[in-house]
Amino acid sequence: MTTRCSTPRSISWSTAIFPARPLKSPAIRTTRLLRVQQRPLRVPATAPARLVVLASGTGSLLSSLLEAAAGDYPGRVVAVGADRACPALDVAAEASIPSFQVRLRDHPDRAAWDSALTEAVAQHAPDLVVSAGFMKILGPQFLSHFEGRIVNTHPALLPAFPGAHAVPDAIDYGVRVTGCTVHLVDSGVDTGPILAQEAVAVYEDDTAETLHERIKDVERRLLVDVLAALATRGVTWTGRKAMFGC
Repeated sequence: MTTRCSTPRSISWSTAIFPARPLKSPAIRTTRLLRVQQRPLRVPATAPARLVVLASGTGSLLSSLLEAAAGDYPGRVVAVGADRACPALDVAAEASIPSFQVRLRDHPDRAAWDSALTEAVAQHAPDLVVSAGFMKILGPQFLSHFEGRIVNTHPALLPAFPGAHAVPDAIDYGVRVTGCTVHLVDSGVDTGPILAQEAVAVYEDDTAETLHERIKDVERRLLVDVLAALATRGVTWTGRKAMFGC
């Protein structure tokens, strides 16, 4: 029997209004649902959780996690991985956190890269893996090994605007509200069960850059809150839904 759980107070939930009819524009496409998790998958609380962060960019989400972990926080970053040389690795070095690179071009194919990334992350025995601006699609071996324990952030209110161009897509479509989503990762692109969302208003004079900066402010806080809830309460994943508690 699946336990019903209430939403943790630390997480802000917001709603946005979208047209009721199916939207045909590619800008607001929703990704086709792949095979979903039908049997309940329960991931227990593990506080203090060991976090491995995967990044490809500046490391702003990583910095937020490190700032939170410096206080009374139920998780700690034990390693940082990247698929390229990037500022996030410098953030890790400044914090004296082990880091590693697993570059796709150093492997004969994606399957070999998938295996190498899985092994590199597994060496740090993470309770949760955080995809924080990691610009590679995770492979089947990685997803199987860390099933239910991979968390991603996305700068839109999924299922609207999936993919790498969510913010400019929202601007181009002319929506008045977008936001950010924190979700578990499955085999699709931004299709995993949603853990938390928060809305961000779109202003008439917004550019993709100005809008993205406001989304990032919300995204950093929401990710910290969600990881704390996962660490202290665990999660149950059934079908399209994930609930805190197991």
